Amino acid sequence: MTDRSNPENGPDEPVDTPSTSSGNESFPEPVEGQPVDGENPDANFIEAEGPDVETSLSDADLSFLEDASSASSSTASDEVLAAERLADLQRVTAEYANYRKRTEANREVERERTVGEVVKVLLPVLDDLDRAEKHGDLGDGPFASIAQKLRGGTERLGLKPFGAVGDAFDPQLHEAIFQQPSADVEVETVADVVETGYYLGSTLLRAAKVVVSTPVSA
Repeated sequence: MTDRSNPENGPDEPVDTPSTSSGNESFPEPVEGQPVDGENPDANFIEAEGPDVETSLSDADLSFLEDASSASSSTASDEVLAAERLADLQRVTAEYANYRKRTEANREVERERTVGEVVKVLLPVLDDLDRAEKHGDLGDGPFASIAQKLRGGTERLGLKPFGAVGDAFDPQLHEAIFQQPSADVEVETVADVVETGYYLGSTLLRAAKVVVSTPVSA
């Protein structure tokens, strides 16, 4: 307080004036856990939970993730490529197996054709031997031994004779050179074989020439 003279009240009345304190003013320190005046009470709770967690990744982490993604993509690509190669291998294997089957079948057909051309030359000789045997000209002489060896050799080549008396007539296998009605048969039947038919393997080399007995029509 400072004494000043007030012209209205007189020189002896003191006048109150605001006093200022020199130096720094001291304020009470906030107590931990208690809110400060003017501060949001939840601020301390948020502050207590700690600062925001750092979510950014380092270069090493990013590089690791990129490598893992690349490895996964590379593995998937390798699996697709392996599946394609396996399918190609299976297709080629199947094609090769079919090629071998076709080649073997064609080779067998070609073999039968070649052997057939040779055996056809011998068919007239075999026919003469059959006729001689029917007439009893072979007997037990040397010609019988020759006929037996010749027939055995052609059979080893795959030649198989067919056509016998009493067989049912088959126009696919028999060539009818004569027909005669007969009351003894109900279907067309081979009555006599003029020339024996021959198979070479599975190929019909020559049809048999036969005499056919036909049923008598009512």
